[in-house]
Amino acid sequence: MDTYLKRRAELYTWMARNSVAVVVLEDTEGRRDPAIRYLSGHPGDALLILTITGHCVLCPWDEHLAEMTAQVDIIAPYTEFGRHPVTAVRELAARVGVPPRSRIEIPAITPYPLFLRYVEALFDYDVVCRDGGINAEIERMRSVKDGDEIALIEKACAITDGIIDLIERNIRSGKIKTEVDVAALIDREARLAGADGTGFETIAAGPTRSFGIHAVPPYTGGPFAGAGLSILDFGVKYAGYTSDVTLTVAAGELTKAQERQIALVEKAYKAALALYRPGVATREASLAVDALFRKANRSMPHALGHGIGLEAHEGPAIRNRDDNEWVYAPGMVVTLEPGLYDPKHGGCRLENDVLITETGNRTLTNSRVIRL
Repeated sequence: MDTYLKRRAELYTWMARNSVAVVVLEDTEGRRDPAIRYLSGHPGDALLILTITGHCVLCPWDEHLAEMTAQVDIIAPYTEFGRHPVTAVRELAARVGVPPRSRIEIPAITPYPLFLRYVEALFDYDVVCRDGGINAEIERMRSVKDGDEIALIEKACAITDGIIDLIERNIRSGKIKTEVDVAALIDREARLAGADGTGFETIAAGPTRSFGIHAVPPYTGGPFAGAGLSILDFGVKYAGYTSDVTLTVAAGELTKAQERQIALVEKAYKAALALYRPGVATREASLAVDALFRKANRSMPHALGHGIGLEAHEGPAIRNRDDNEWVYAPGMVVTLEPGLYDPKHGGCRLENDVLITETGNRTLTNSRVIRL
């Protein structure tokens, strides 16, 4: 409970500074928001309402699950409000005594027609829906993990490493022959190890499909780890927190172009890791990798990395865009994933999860290029 109280206390301070009386967060199909879990412990499918007076009200779809998981002040089942968010917010605002003309901030991703319904139903209040508001503040908070979060991510990473080692053994022994073989193994072993499952849909691309950043479909019955370059991108979710790794399997006698591609990716990985340290702009690492690849007349078509946690992709962003203002800070858990792809020679990507520490960084996973 103390963990959630501490996180919410930081938000209450932000609300006071920004004259926001009520914050509404929503996790529902089509508008998922893990901030519900981050602030309450409840897995999702709920409204979470925070008031400047310190009330934390959860309005869950599944009240029985909420009774077991939620660390909040009030649980008000969604069915009490006709299963409609606007009705729930209006009635709960009245129930906790929010004064008229107070500012109520709803999620930035609220669809415009739904925003209009909020405005109509809450005509006594100032309804705010904006970029750079509460959602941006929560993103900033979530980008730096506390000790509880780091422990959960470390557990997910430890399970991930065990699966990577098993995958390598099974590839060498011939037990893994197809993309679906390796994808099924990951899901099974993750659950047997106590994980929730995979953090996102596994991408297993054999030599004929590894040229794509993300293979479509993610995996098939086609061969995996045959002659050439195969890519495997997966994550393990533990207690809501996910890992995210990518390994490359290099099998048989490779072409000079394939060997050069691997060497460039490994060189870029090493160079970028040295820049993953507190106080450094995340854009610097991305620009350094871009420059390295550019000297070899190659380019990377995706970002160098991203934060991980309750989502497979969250703050901070690690990319070369001019509007990227993120700076590494102790407690951030991020990916490092340089990659190069070629329609003829296939692809190579190397991705590990990295914790930014007070003095530098610590790599949490042991993904690698596996040579057969």
